[in-house]
Amino acid sequence: MSDKSSGAHRKRSILSRIVRRIIIAIYHGKGWKLDGHLPRDLTKYVIAGAPHTSNWDFVFFTGATHEQGVQPNFMGKHTLFQGFMRNFMFDMGGISVDRTKPTDVVDQVAAEFARRDELALVIAVEGTRGSDGTWKSGFYRIAMAAGVPIVPAYADNDRNVVGFGPPLWPTGNYGEDLLKLAGWFRSKLPDYERFKVLEAQARGLIAQQGEIRDDN
Repeated sequence: MSDKSSGAHRKRSILSRIVRRIIIAIYHGKGWKLDGHLPRDLTKYVIAGAPHTSNWDFVFFTGATHEQGVQPNFMGKHTLFQGFMRNFMFDMGGISVDRTKPTDVVDQVAAEFARRDELALVIAVEGTRGSDGTWKSGFYRIAMAAGVPIVPAYADNDRNVVGFGPPLWPTGNYGEDLLKLAGWFRSKLPDYERFKVLEAQARGLIAQQGEIRDDN
């Protein structure tokens, strides 16, 4: 994807400007607040957002990142970046990924990180709204391949709060790093069941690694 196609050297479409204004107005109108901030000394990172319980999550995260002066990016199926939707999707921060190509999504997104000077990629790490709280590993593999940190982020719909945590540089030990992230999420919502599932997932991965080491 060229800089031109992603909207870097052209005026944003009228539709995207209208939609962004509506999103920001909704965010402020519902009285959402910030807890923490995005890293000010980093220009590239993966924002690991959880929990993913509503289609409104995109609105609230967009509003929160706007307050931080950051344009969030997201991954989208390449077929959405066609016809009259093409410029709109790019202008809203979309990154086109083609699952039919030989290179997988991780490689495609890592290449996009390498190409850009700034990229704050928001990923709903649970995958679907119906998740039990178990995380998919794609966000971690992207961060590893791109050589960027992971910024944890949560949305508390009861208190209308979006929070950002300190960046975590992936070490390659997924279980240990996931446990650190789980610890931060549980510090924000200690009784939230999905985050208890996340912590159990991390501990399970660490235990499996221990069994492999013992067998060797």
